[in-house]
Parts: sequence; structure tokens; C-alpha cells
Amino acid sequence: MTSTPLRFAPAQADTFTRVVLERAAAHPERAAFIYLPDRSDGTDPEQLTYGDLDVQARRVAAWLQERRATGRPVLLLHPPGPAFLTAFAGCLYAGAVAVPAPLPTDQGEQLARVGGILRDSEAVAVLTTSTYAPLLQAWLDSLELPHVHTLATDAGALMHAPDPEQWRPTSVRPDDLAFLQYTSGSTSDPKGVMVTHANLLANEAAIHRWAGTGEHMVVGGWLPHYHDLGLIGHLLQPLYAGGVSVQMSPLSFLKRPRRWLEMIGTYQVEGSGAPDFAFELCTRRITDEQLEQLDLSSWRVAPNGAEPVRAETLRAFAERFAPAGFRAEAFTPCYGLAETTLLVTGADAARRPTVVTVDSAALEQGVLAEGTDRTLVSSGTVRDCEVRISDPETGGELGDGQVGEVWVRGPSVTAGYYGNKAATAECFRPDGWVRTGDLGVLDGGELYVTGRIKEVVVLAGRNLYPHDVERAARSADPSLARGAGAAFGVTAGDREHLVLILEVRLAAVPDGDLHKVATAVQHTLGREFALPVGSVLLVRPGAVRRTTSGKVRRRAMRELFLQGEVTPLYEVLDPAVRAIREESS
Repeated sequence: MTSTPLRFAPAQADTFTRVVLERAAAHPERAAFIYLPDRSDGTDPEQLTYGDLDVQARRVAAWLQERRATGRPVLLLHPPGPAFLTAFAGCLYAGAVAVPAPLPTDQGEQLARVGGILRDSEAVAVLTTSTYAPLLQAWLDSLELPHVHTLATDAGALMHAPDPEQWRPTSVRPDDLAFLQYTSGSTSDPKGVMVTHANLLANEAAIHRWAGTGEHMVVGGWLPHYHDLGLIGHLLQPLYAGGVSVQMSPLSFLKRPRRWLEMIGTYQVEGSGAPDFAFELCTRRITDEQLEQLDLSSWRVAPNGAEPVRAETLRAFAERFAPAGFRAEAFTPCYGLAETTLLVTGADAARRPTVVTVDSAALEQGVLAEGTDRTLVSSGTVRDCEVRISDPETGGELGDGQVGEVWVRGPSVTAGYYGNKAATAECFRPDGWVRTGDLGVLDGGELYVTGRIKEVVVLAGRNLYPHDVERAARSADPSLARGAGAAFGVTAGDREHLVLILEVRLAAVPDGDLHKVATAVQHTLGREFALPVGSVLLVRPGAVRRTTSGKVRRRAMRELFLQGEVTPLYEVLDPAVRAIREESS
């Protein structure tokens, strides 16, 4: 379906709360949200209209106001589904600060992470669903936080919440916090990014202009609601535009990737984005028979938000799904981060993504030069902000064609990290620029993201990008092709050593000869990078840690390795690396 112009300009609203209120008043019967449960249990899709959202949000807001939560953080711990959107809107109505976080369903790292978010944000309440409310209340009691109460925000449970008429409109200003976006922890401990109503409106306006969203537009996806693209792009952008969001769970996608593409055809989705690995997974897992049943002709904007975007993924997906109506022009590689609310740059949906072939040796020395051995995909042009490339050491601005740190300035740049002045001062400058920690280069107005500063491995004076090493390593043997990898450096003595952890499928290894696989990796990397690679660990599938958006947590893997907490199926280690691991653990 083709989107139509907005009936009113959201720019007239000075808070996102006002946007939701006006949308609900304008078309209360229109669907705002559709959730597709896993079909294995025969459950029908759940639908939430704008009118239902408004009534339920008033109930949540009245409950929060009774507990004096206005202006204070409230933790949102939900499984995928409409109850999360109700809770988020309820926080907006109450003037509370929503804190989306993953539902802690295990006793390990996830529970510790959510506990850290709870303490860091000093949340005064927890919103969840009736299934999880008793468990979460018991957890809060075990933390000796009896003053932090829970409310179930699924429709049935809300019938016992305050009457919607008890809600009282709260004075919310553009500079007030709308929510805290906790970073994924791919490179450091999670921090709560402070997103104001003004930040959110500015970024939603930029996304609207870039993607051409409008009333009746359908946006669909499977990314978690606590992930910035899942929240701001797939849930809040449809509210901003007056359209509808169609969602499924991340687990449902991972189990059956075709369901994502089936959803696009069934609901005539125009916009749906994902990290690079999701497009690669669909290309590999969807059969010819399943392909014949797909209709992707409505898919007009397909953001790929990986860093970096892989040219081979774009090409393979476009070729594979062209018979189903997918157009290569729909791919819109983009770049963004929580510290800028979301979007910074995005490619034009009217043309194919820009791909350049460069010289890898020059790139290692910080220069973009034509070549034949490294392919870069543009993340598009700047969207409603300023971008500069700066020297990471001096902060001085670099010219076109020079690799440096990406800095961003504009109305979408957020207010810093909640309760963390030191981290805020490190990344957010007084003149409005935010240091992203990402390496990139501008060329002809296009941004090419090349890696992260803290993940670059310096060997023999060369800057090696981990994702390049991982890509080459996975090509060394078929048993590695589907798994993740983590490349990082460790310092032993007076020099840096490269360590590579790779997921391997034992069923694909003839005679279980993992020594042969590791040797193939060493030979491949030696050939491609002209460097000895003495440390390779082969691990079971799933052992390499990732963020919620699929990014490899290389620094976390480095720490686990040094602590002796990586259990390999097979390893070969440089003696100096083995010694430093034994000392560290």
C-alpha cells in the first residue's frame, strides 16, 4: 500500500506525548499495533487500536501518578506484544521516564544486566505483564526493594487498574526526558542515554523525511522493543506518522526466518529494517519452495543498520528474492546510535546502495584510496544533523578521504548518560558534538563506517579491523561459514597479538578434525593479511556473545578469554598469549 500525506504536521506537537494524544483523537478506530504470536500454538494476531491504546495508557498513567512517578524512571520489562506499547504510552501520559529493558528470563548475565539497569536508573516502579508480575515482584523483594511496585499492563490485567478518568494531564516540556535508552554493551558497560521529547521528535522527523512515512503506512519487524531501531524505528515512527506497526518476536524470526518475509507480504509492509546478519540468514535458510509463496513487492524501505554493511549480503539477498518482488533499490544502508537518538545517515531508497572498492593497505593507514581488495558500502548521506571526521587523539577535523572518528552534532544528539557525569564528559562535548567511538570516512558526501576505535587491532603498525579478520576466517572452512567470530588483540610483552574465537559446526567437520580447521584459518589469514596468526579457538555455536541487535561483543569476549572463561572445543595458542591468559585468570 502507498502511504498518504499526513493529516497534520507532527512538528506542531512539542512533545511525543502530544503526538500520541492527537493521533488517538484523530482516528481512535484505526489499528496502531498488530502482534503476530508464534503460529505453533494457533494463537490469533493481537490488535491494539489508537483508541484502545489511549484508554489503557490513561489507566497506566493514573497508577503511576498515584505513586508519584512523574519525572522519575520506570522500568519496562515485557515480552514482545502490545502490553509494552501500552506501558510506554502510559509513561508518556504520566510524565514518567520510560526505561525499556530485556525481560530477565534466566539467572545469568541477563538478570545481572537488568539488575544493573534497575540500580543505575533508580526506577520507582516496574511495568510488565500478568504472567511475569509475581516473579518480578519476588525478585524486587529479594533485592530488598519493597518500595518498587509492579503493574501488569496487558489489557485484561488493566481492568483492575485505576479508571482512565482518574488520569490528569501532566505538564511535559520538550526538554524533559521521554525515556532512557540503555546501550547494548557491545563495547562497554551499559549506560542510560537520556532521550528528551525534543530529541525524539527531531529524530522521528528525520526518519519521516528519509523514509517517506505517512498515514496508513505499515512498518513491520521483529527487533526487540528495547533496541533503538526496534523502539524508535518500528514502534514509535508509525505512531508519529499515524500508521500501523506489525511485530513478531525475535525468537520467532530466528526459529523461522521466513515468517518475517511472510509478514511483509501479508500486511503489505512498506518499511522494515534489520542488522546485516538477518538478511544473510534469510538468504541461507529460506527454501525455493518457501520463496515461491512470498510477495515482497510492497517493501519500499529496507534499512540495513549493521556496522559495517556487507556488500555481499546486499547482493545475495537482492538476487535471491528478486523473484518475490524485492527491488535492490529498497536497500537503504544507514548509520545511527543511541547517543543520537537513532538515525544519523541513510541511503536514498530511490537508488541502489553505493559500493566502492578500495585499497585495504591504504585503509589500514587511515586513507581511502581506490583498490581491488576491500569493499565498502556507504551508510548514506547526513540526515538533519552535522557529521565530521575527527582525529581521535587531537579532535582536529580531517578532510574527505581520511579515516577518523565520526562526530555528530544536531537536535537529535541526546542529553548524555543518566547519572554518569564522567562518561557524559568523555563523549559529549560542550560545543554540542558527540564522539561516537566509530571510525569512518566521508567521501563525496557519503559516510563509510569502517569499525570501532576500541576494537581495532594494531599489529606491526597496521590497523586491522576485526570484522575483516572474522570474515576471512569464516571463509577458511565450510564448518565456520554460519557461525559468529570475535577477533581481538591482547598485549603480551611489548607487542600486540591477534586472538580469534570462531563458532564451528562439528557436524560439518569431516572426521571431527578440528586441528585441520584451525590450520586452515591460520593459512587463510596469513595469506590475506600477511601476518602470523598463532591463536585460534574453536567454540560451539552460540558461544560468541552478541548484543540484542546481533553485533559481536568483542570486548566482552576478550575479557572472558583472559579470565579463562571461554571453553573451546579446540584451541591453538601462541605461547606468549597462553602465558598472559594464565596470568590474568
